[in-house]
Amino acid sequence: MEFASSSLCQAHKVALTRQPSPPVNSCSLGSVSVIGFSLPQISSPSLAKCRRKQSSFSSVRACVAVEQKTRTAIIRIGTRGSPLALAQAYETRAKLQAKHPELTEDGTIHIEIIKTTGDKILSQPLADIGGKGLFTKEIDEALINGHIDIAVHSMKDVPTYLPEKTVLPCNLVREDVRDAFICLTAASLAELPAGSVVGTASLRRKSQILHKYPSLSVEENFRGNVQTRLSKLQGGKVHATLLALAGLKRLSMTENLLLKANRIACRTDDDKMATYLASLNHEETRLAVACERAFLETLDGSCRTPIAGYAAKDEEGNCYFRGLVASPDGTKVLETSRKGPYVFEDMVKMGKDAGQELLSRAGPGFFGN
Repeated sequence: MEFASSSLCQAHKVALTRQPSPPVNSCSLGSVSVIGFSLPQISSPSLAKCRRKQSSFSSVRACVAVEQKTRTAIIRIGTRGSPLALAQAYETRAKLQAKHPELTEDGTIHIEIIKTTGDKILSQPLADIGGKGLFTKEIDEALINGHIDIAVHSMKDVPTYLPEKTVLPCNLVREDVRDAFICLTAASLAELPAGSVVGTASLRRKSQILHKYPSLSVEENFRGNVQTRLSKLQGGKVHATLLALAGLKRLSMTENLLLKANRIACRTDDDKMATYLASLNHEETRLAVACERAFLETLDGSCRTPIAGYAAKDEEGNCYFRGLVASPDGTKVLETSRKGPYVFEDMVKMGKDAGQELLSRAGPGFFGN
């Protein structure tokens, strides 16, 4: 399952290791991961505007570069090499430097690019590759082995169960959790003619699209970074796609095309990193992610299971949670919701209870496993 840009808000993940000492409460760094939900989509500009700006899709460049080590780094941040992953790592660095003046000197924080299994295998849909942590395993291994000090992930990529010896001491403020509809010829999915092909590597998005618009087709192996997918769209490989609005905002690409939570992890025995990261925690996001992950854990979700979960604070200050499971072909969709105090224990209980309800309603074989 994925914490998608539409629901389980995306959050940067930072992991660390600590020395034996009182546990550090996990916190969430930016809402980079959210389980996908059918929240209102953000549409691309009008057709005329899209046509005028078609070339801008392919010309977008990542304004990030990995600096060379010029001195011994105090903190080594591990991340993937995509423009979005780098943008999230640089955001994490900037927040650390804003909170801790001793980290502002050049070279104090070094960003290390690590290639993951998901980055290496691009010829297959993620569900066909199988396994857990396709975009996190190698980074977490580098963390556990002491090659890096913290790991920055999107929450949607983080497995339900954290690797041993790692902890999540913080979550950043959650970004916009909606999906952005991108198309050169239509303003929404409803306007696409029958037979149109929508590209997405997300089973959650696929099932929701097919459930509501069965006349459309979905290209599952529509993978690559944001720029690659926009290039494929412009080249006519698909007629439309859905992208996380949070990611587009982090790449400063919303102007042309019309968030999720980031998780930061560290080793459980690294009190120094835990302290640094705890200073970045956004408590509201941390609690929302805890509720969503309790839901996911109960359902034992994976990249083969279309699941969506989204927790947020309502106008009265309570937690409102919505959960969804769907069959991969979109023919069956089950939804539920919960409301209760915006308190850790209550929110975890809500997530688990919602998951148990949907498990019972779905019955064996619902996901086609």
